[in-house]
Amino acid sequence: MPSPSSEDKTVGIMGGMGPEATIDLMRRVVEATPAGDDIDHVRMLVDNNPKVPSRIEALIEGTGETPVPHLVDMARGLEQQGADFLVIACNTAHHYHSEVAAAVGVPVLNMVALAARHIVEAHPDTGRVGLLASTALQLVHLYEPAFAGHGIEVVYPTPELQDQVMDLIRAVKAGQATDAQIRRYREAAADLVANGAQCLLIACTELSVVTSGLEVAAPVHDASEILAQAVVRMAREP
Repeated sequence: MPSPSSEDKTVGIMGGMGPEATIDLMRRVVEATPAGDDIDHVRMLVDNNPKVPSRIEALIEGTGETPVPHLVDMARGLEQQGADFLVIACNTAHHYHSEVAAAVGVPVLNMVALAARHIVEAHPDTGRVGLLASTALQLVHLYEPAFAGHGIEVVYPTPELQDQVMDLIRAVKAGQATDAQIRRYREAAADLVANGAQCLLIACTELSVVTSGLEVAAPVHDASEILAQAVVRMAREP
């Protein structure tokens, strides 16, 4: 990884979806940065905007307004403030990545593409990836195209267990996640492996907040962590 310099790029983080997940991504960027002093860290401009319309209501329930105008406003605002590149701190919001990228003149990293590439490189023989994510990702097939070209199947928990995953996601957004909900989430992860998933991808930034200590009989990767590593690399590229 390139060494830090005064020419490092500034990242703009489109956050608030939810707020705790945004803080978690920022923490991961800090931890991923080799630093001997403050000046070595990545400059982050953050729009932690919890007023972005619910992606769950828009994609799962079909009752909410599209978040695109809000996302575009955030992206343009961060660009105007001096961000050299942007990231979206929400897997589900990547359903609108192309609209955001088209609205600005700076690169917008794609967490979906980054995570898929990471898994393909780490496990070239993998044929089935289990996703721990919002049901919205399953409905819009967000990750499937990124894996399909590599012959990798994307699988999800059973409907009953997926409901438990969604309960935990909503609880994290409300700051009310319980040990029982986290235990059922771990059961969903174990069930994916028992049903043939050769590795797991945590593809919801809310789940990233509570995934520490997830132990299953397969490798576990986190899209938020992969994005954080990419932020550091991008910031330090000449």
